[in-house]
Amino acid sequence: MTDAIALRDIQLVTTTVATEPEARRLAQAVLQARLAACVQVEPITAYFRWQGALQEDRELRVVCKTMPRAVPALLALLRAQHPYTLPQMVVQTAQASVEYCAWVDAQMADAGVVLV
Repeated sequence: MTDAIALRDIQLVTTTVATEPEARRLAQAVLQARLAACVQVEPITAYFRWQGALQEDRELRVVCKTMPRAVPALLALLRAQHPYTLPQMVVQTAQASVEYCAWVDAQMADAGVVLV
């Protein structure tokens, strides 16, 4: 029988953009502000209705791994710098190992966001 792994809450803040340069710019802004420890970018195909018409677009999903305390500041930064008129901004709570969360905390230590 294996020992249980201790888990802690972490937030995944997700948005989408149209181009690689836009994704890179947002990722760098988030990391420079120390509002997330890691930003992953992955290509997707989005199907949605926009202005009354069905759409199909290639996009890039931008996922920011952060701590709960940084979510308001992260959302504000993304909204201020996002190229879309109505950006998707979704926040999900996930469980991560205590060790990984400690690393995330360490990467965000100088963000000016009060540690909890």
